[in-house]
Amino acid sequence: MSLPICIPKLGVSMTEGTLVEWMVSDGQSVQAGDVLYRIETDKVENDVESPIAGVIRIVGVEGETYAVGVHIGSIE
Repeated sequence: MSLPICIPKLGVSMTEGTLVEWMVSDGQSVQAGDVLYRIETDKVENDVESPIAGVIRIVGVEGETYAVGVHIGSIE
């Protein structure tokens, strides 16, 4: 079973965010609390941590802007 990684809603008015940088590589093992990626909105830049341990599968592209809730990867 895999856990989807989606663009989080970081503020009440947030509708989209830019995937600035992946801090891990596709296929890399991660632990809960490891920083997975950095997201930027019109107000903040934030690091997003892994909620669980597993292997990361990346589909989101650095530099692209995505709507809140869009699937950008998964943890298997």
